[in-house]
Amino acid sequence: MPVAPRAESIPKIPGALKFYKVMAYITGTFLLLLVAEMILKYMIDSSTNTFVLPAGMTDPNTGDFIFLEPGYEIEAFGPQGFLALVPNDTVTAVNLSIGILVIHGWLYVLYLLAGFRLWSMMRWPFSKLLIIALGGIIPVLSFIVESIYAKQVVAFLAQQKTPTDPVKGEAA
Repeated sequence: MPVAPRAESIPKIPGALKFYKVMAYITGTFLLLLVAEMILKYMIDSSTNTFVLPAGMTDPNTGDFIFLEPGYEIEAFGPQGFLALVPNDTVTAVNLSIGILVIHGWLYVLYLLAGFRLWSMMRWPFSKLLIIALGGIIPVLSFIVESIYAKQVVAFLAQQKTPTDPVKGEAA
């Protein structure tokens, strides 16, 4: 039998749900931007503007595997203008490719905190926390998980409302 949320947690659940929903959408959006950036960097050849498979090679001197980065990076406020795609490793101004990566990483931490807070208040099984965590690293999953879990929380909160107000004796 599932464990119900504690009575003292119920008033805090709507705020936790709102924080989780906001973080799910922001983190999911930055994850999609990160995927687009990775495609630009690793799967488009900047010399021919064609799709290529991600590849690499072994450094003969060290034996280390090196990813080939034939594509583009996103540059802001550089000589090419406000926003520009420049060949990899030629960024001279603000590197938005790195910015997207770093911002998504920190947003993912906040997303995990928001998901953990909601999960712990709802007293869900651990498997739901794992699914929430996967939502921040599998593209589009955060939107799907947020939709399903938000409906479950809203339904739970709707069940907690009493049909009549005991003070006034009338419908709420």
